[in-house]
Amino acid sequence: MKGDIKLQENEIIEYVKNHLSEKRFNHSVGVMERAGELAKIYKEDVNSARKVGIAHDIAKEFSKQESLKYIKENNIKVDKVELINTNLLHGKIGADIAKKIFGFTGKMCEAIKVHTTGAENMSMLSKILYVADKTELGRKNIEYERNLADKDINKALLYMIDETIKLNIDRNRQIHPDSILARNYLLENI
Repeated sequence: MKGDIKLQENEIIEYVKNHLSEKRFNHSVGVMERAGELAKIYKEDVNSARKVGIAHDIAKEFSKQESLKYIKENNIKVDKVELINTNLLHGKIGADIAKKIFGFTGKMCEAIKVHTTGAENMSMLSKILYVADKTELGRKNIEYERNLADKDINKALLYMIDETIKLNIDRNRQIHPDSILARNYLLENI
């Protein structure tokens, strides 16, 4: 498969199914469905939303060594926080895979890239993916978040970023600077 070939949704689903565990694949299908729902609500391209939903975690099950090797071989720029918490690298690696293998647009790749940390001034597609990842039906106790997302994606995004920051504080983890930038931008603009 070449990066200049735009794959159909069913081809992407098959690729993802062959590269992820059953549990991670089922989560990705849930995110794909939820991203499609949110895209309809917020008048975003449903096809693009579903594709980023199914593909968003394509690199999630890479080991630390595989992740570090991939970023080195593909010249992916990372920061100190990502090198400490290598789990964060799956967004950037996934975006690179999506571009090269699935032929995703820059906007679609950006959504995958920032789906774990958020970013300042996120596109609607990026917001949809971030929120869909947290509100797909396989997640438990998310009724409040789902209802909020259906009514106001910016308020939902801010709430979810705040909850992630609190969780990282409780676990004594570093907070990625992009999460702070995303939060501050939302506070200034909603």
